[in-house]
Amino acid sequence: MAEAQRDQIIQAFLALLAERPFESISLGAVARQASVSLAEMRREFSSTFDILAAFMRKIDNEVLSAAMDPDLAEAPARERLFEVLMRRLEALQPHREAVRSLARSARRNPPFALALNSLSLRSQQWMLTKADIETAGLSGCARAQGLVMVMARTLRVWLDDDDPGLARTMATLDRELASGERALNLLGDLCRLVPRWPSPRRRRRPRPGETEAA
Repeated sequence: MAEAQRDQIIQAFLALLAERPFESISLGAVARQASVSLAEMRREFSSTFDILAAFMRKIDNEVLSAAMDPDLAEAPARERLFEVLMRRLEALQPHREAVRSLARSARRNPPFALALNSLSLRSQQWMLTKADIETAGLSGCARAQGLVMVMARTLRVWLDDDDPGLARTMATLDRELASGERALNLLGDLCRLVPRWPSPRRRRRPRPGETEAA
């Protein structure tokens, strides 16, 4: 029952988001749209940003639970990632106007854009994991942030792509992934060129009768 109510609240929030900016949506408005009491709303969410985060987790889970094409098991990483991200766009398809509204709010409100980037970064780490691409360490973080930018550019095209086959979106995603792959390879080369500083030797206390070198 709790899961059904959470989903009801998320759907109500998305319906409002498709009609108005994120910053003008109140918890009370979502509660009325979802036909739940404020007490029920409080039990599930503490802010509209929490609802947004829950929506993004819902999309993550939809992609993560989908079976991967067995033929892609031995495919290059870029092909696997392309498949995963297209599945994400398909999952977002019913919520296109809500996504459009979020994009407008992010352009107007830099702090909101940063907060949205943080949510997107977490999602893209999971997308990389689904594609069996390493996410650990600084290189993994760079991959995830690069993927956030890839998706941001792709979403701009997707929002106005009326082709049922999403041909323009697919071409953009493929191009952006290729560009991102080259950038990350360059980053890896640069990291290998950075000299490693020798670790400092421990300073030994002089024994009785010894003097330290000047």
